[in-house]
Amino acid sequence: MAATPPHPTDRPDELAGTPVLVLGGRGYLGRHVCSAFAAAGARVVRVSRGAGGDRDEDGCRTVRLDLAAAGPAELTWLCAGTGARVVVNASGAVWGGDEREMTELNSTLVSRLARAVAEQPGRPRLIHLGSAYEYGPAPPGTSIGEDWPLRPASVYGRTKLLGSQAVLRAAAELGLDAVVLRVSVACGPGAPGNSLPGVVASHLAAGREELRLAPLRSHRDLVDVRDVADAVLAAAVAPAGASGAVLNIGGGTAVPVRELVDTMISLSGLPMRVVEDPALGLTRSDAAWQLLDISRARRQLGWEPRRTLRESLRDLLTDAGVVPPPVARAATASVPLNSHGKDSR
Repeated sequence: MAATPPHPTDRPDELAGTPVLVLGGRGYLGRHVCSAFAAAGARVVRVSRGAGGDRDEDGCRTVRLDLAAAGPAELTWLCAGTGARVVVNASGAVWGGDEREMTELNSTLVSRLARAVAEQPGRPRLIHLGSAYEYGPAPPGTSIGEDWPLRPASVYGRTKLLGSQAVLRAAAELGLDAVVLRVSVACGPGAPGNSLPGVVASHLAAGREELRLAPLRSHRDLVDVRDVADAVLAAAVAPAGASGAVLNIGGGTAVPVRELVDTMISLSGLPMRVVEDPALGLTRSDAAWQLLDISRARRQLGWEPRRTLRESLRDLLTDAGVVPPPVARAATASVPLNSHGKDSR
């Protein structure tokens, strides 16, 4: 049996001094990816539409560029000008965007980027953050592996799939050194306000006593955003044989979303009543079940999620200004997960 590769955070010197370019570096995933690379000693340049140029507090430098309007020449200049040895695509339009915006950022941009990186001398590695919503629906109880049918049920999933396919096509046809990480639902500090954890956190922070949501009937695979960043670092230092791989990155367990909401309220120690209102309807995906098989990432990257869901939610609430009381903190001490995502006590 082959030895399991060391976890990326156990090899801090491997990325020291490495030039890293992160597209979407001010987004939810991108911010944590930038911080993780900077903590590992990499020289990080983040790309953002906002003002930039100076070194930020986390040690990363920001380059201003509207990626939606960036053509092939600009992307080629960006890669060459930064001398990046690792390029991370954490950009994209999420659920709040319209179909045109999703197509431009999730598909067209990715195709241009893949070609631009492939044309760089020295074969820099491209790590593309795809989505678990690229897969087709799965029956309850199913563990979704990388060979699961690619039949996305939403515009978001379809456009993300087109982007991932563009990267894999460039790897096969142009020799691009690339890894696609299909990420489940990320949570943790800084969760966006239009996500379910973000909505709950903002209501708790505002001291509201009632929260109206669409019916909470689904199960989702939740992974801490910092564990996602660790997976990106692991992909950056993986052997050359990893090129062209598709790897699932998730928490390894299916969480009832009602339990997610109830846990956040319990950790906050604040009173808030949840009303499930059928009139609100579904705003994202009507998929009832999501659970990723992450065994391939364990084997090929030596990666696995290290943070429990309760730890992730507690840190999210703290970041949002909802400080869990001492009793809740003591009751929610980190509990290791076994390989099946169950409490190992």
